[in-house]
Amino acid sequence: MIEAGTVKFLRRTLIAGGSTLALFAGFAAAPMVFSNGANAQEINPTAIAPPNGAPMSFADLIERVRPAVVSISVRQRPDAATGPQVEGLPPGFEEFFRGRPGRPGGPAPTALGSGFFIDQSGVIVTNHHVIEGAEEITIRTSDGRDIQADIVGSDEATDIAVLRVRGGGRFPYVTFDDARHVRVGDWVVAVGNPFGLDGTATAGIVSAMGRRDAGSSAYVDYMQIDAPINRGNSGGPTFDLAGNVIGVNSAIFSPTGGNVGIGFAIPAQTANSIVQQILQNGRVSRGWIGVSIQPLDEDIARSLGLDEPRGALIASVVPDGPAARAGLQQGDVILTFNGQRIEDSRDLTQRVGATAIGNNSRVEILRGGNRRTLNLRLQERPSEQTLAAANPAPNATPPETPDGAPGVAQSSLGLSVRPATSEDRTRYELGANEAGLVVTAVEPDSDAASKGIRVGDIILQAGGRSVRTAAELSTAVDAARRASRPLLLQVDGRAGRRFIAAEVAE
Repeated sequence: MIEAGTVKFLRRTLIAGGSTLALFAGFAAAPMVFSNGANAQEINPTAIAPPNGAPMSFADLIERVRPAVVSISVRQRPDAATGPQVEGLPPGFEEFFRGRPGRPGGPAPTALGSGFFIDQSGVIVTNHHVIEGAEEITIRTSDGRDIQADIVGSDEATDIAVLRVRGGGRFPYVTFDDARHVRVGDWVVAVGNPFGLDGTATAGIVSAMGRRDAGSSAYVDYMQIDAPINRGNSGGPTFDLAGNVIGVNSAIFSPTGGNVGIGFAIPAQTANSIVQQILQNGRVSRGWIGVSIQPLDEDIARSLGLDEPRGALIASVVPDGPAARAGLQQGDVILTFNGQRIEDSRDLTQRVGATAIGNNSRVEILRGGNRRTLNLRLQERPSEQTLAAANPAPNATPPETPDGAPGVAQSSLGLSVRPATSEDRTRYELGANEAGLVVTAVEPDSDAASKGIRVGDIILQAGGRSVRTAAELSTAVDAARRASRPLLLQVDGRAGRRFIAAEVAE
């Protein structure tokens, strides 16, 4: 075993018939000789050479590309966050970079990251989270010069930022490749500034492509690599063996905070597209249709009569947005966008985001078991702050059930419900034409409970129709039973407004 941070020989001695065989790993050595009494056999070095595609050394490659890689030191505003706050990451996922928290009256928080020149005039690519909240940015080049840099623009959604050094000059640079040729198993080399150690180079392979569960961004399908990278590698490049940039390091999986061999890079084709928009316009703009969407699972697909869970389910429609003006409704399933089949909600987000603003687009939907095509004109996606303000956090306090009104049991669903009151309508900010049934009890072993329905949630729709009374809910239950399908419910509550497909018991 080769221990981290230590160069060791691997030696293993085999004793057989008086012969000794010593095996050493880690060096290209002179021809080895097997000794067996008076006879000696020389081993041809080519017989132990690496196979095609595996270099004896990465030294030439690293020597060529390392001058284009820089270290980035950021002095943040005193009120800057202590590190990027990313929601939706599985446990153990860490970004490379954490700012040092500032204290009242103490020094401003600081942080380190990596980046690389992409042209000789001093344009640098790095991560958004490296320079977020920056008050001053200093670039250290491979030859030890410290240069001030300014932010050209950044994109939080893809974690890409573009800087430009002050004063210009001529700098060594590297170029993006589109990375579409990259395959799992290809060699990669990462160069960066882990823990402030400038110019650190590591090598490994591409472990997987198209990782969608490695970060919160709906706009990035990450490249997974096993080249050792750590905090401070943020924004550094991942190279192929030709010296092209095929990725920008962005995140690691780390239960301990250190490298465990699972890192994630933003693929070059995604990063370069964002960089070019920033260089041309100073910012990134994306298409927007004005809907909230949720994934389809097997049960929801069955409840809608679909053979497979492909498409994007509309959970809500922004009033007076492009989708609303085109006639899309909550509960519709978007099947295709401009003739391209939609695999899931993330696929729709990426296709819409990549469509030019103002373009007319065709959307095929499923509604009430029927397919139809609608036309809509895309708008520019509002800022994340604007969208967050328009979609407040779910209500954390369930409504209380009035004394003497325990609710009507719906045994097929394992629920009891009562009609919503005016207080409920106010609490859940229901629209003028919205009503519903408040859940007053849930059987713990019911499918509804396993799907996340809780006491205090409000059922707005059942089977694609609004429900105001327990009798209307029973009608929807009977229809689902006759069709041998789960019942699709639209529910609002502490987990937000969403669709749930609940199994109907006999």
